[in-house]
Amino acid sequence: MSEPDFSGHIAVVTGGSRGIGAGIAMALARRGAQVVVNGRDTAAIARVTDAIRDQGGRSIGVAADVTDEDDLAQLRAQAEAAFGPVSLLVANAGGGGAPEPLTQMGAERWRGTLEANLTSAFLTLKTFLPTMMEARRGAIVTVASTAGRQASGASAAYAAAKSGLLSLTRQAATEAAPSGVRVNAIAPSSILTDRMATQPETVRQQIAQGFPLRRLGEVEDVAAAALFLLGPSSSWITGVTLDVAGGRVML
Repeated sequence: MSEPDFSGHIAVVTGGSRGIGAGIAMALARRGAQVVVNGRDTAAIARVTDAIRDQGGRSIGVAADVTDEDDLAQLRAQAEAAFGPVSLLVANAGGGGAPEPLTQMGAERWRGTLEANLTSAFLTLKTFLPTMMEARRGAIVTVASTAGRQASGASAAYAAAKSGLLSLTRQAATEAAPSGVRVNAIAPSSILTDRMATQPETVRQQIAQGFPLRRLGEVEDVAAAALFLLGPSSSWITGVTLDVAGGRVML
């Protein structure tokens, strides 16, 4: 299967300033997309956009809080002003899945985790879907987690948020399908991001042995899955969740 060509496409990647989001943003740019990198840390955003430009790509960075509708409206406006209508969207922003017993979790932590992982995706889809549906052109990938697929060591709030995100993805796919816009999800497990790399080698190896494929996932593994679901090779696929999890979900 040939690599997808995203020339002529405008892509927005939320949470694109580091980790999985940065990997997806750079992969899209290498394949011709003009990429808008979103995050909150302007320095981290600049590192990604500079790296894209150094490779000959076109990219801008927009700092915006994706739990805020006004910020999201500005993100869309800046993307359109710089490049044109957005046709590819990766709703990757989120986090906060550190283990914490349900019985010890405060309501503020619960609400904050749902806001960051589920409400943010809802507002992002609400912001970008209408123009895609009107143009009858576009593809969206939401970034969930295996914590939303099966019991894990993540917090209850994170698991609930990611499970809700998968339901949101299916609902959005159902509503967007008549317009030809596709919405799918990827659900990564333990990925070797900078944060994971800070763990001792013995810990990483122990985690890796919990996967049938006996290794941790790479950012490139997740980016490849996202590009497949955004590209023409998946043109008759919508509303699915692709587990990027080394076989763990089948256990």
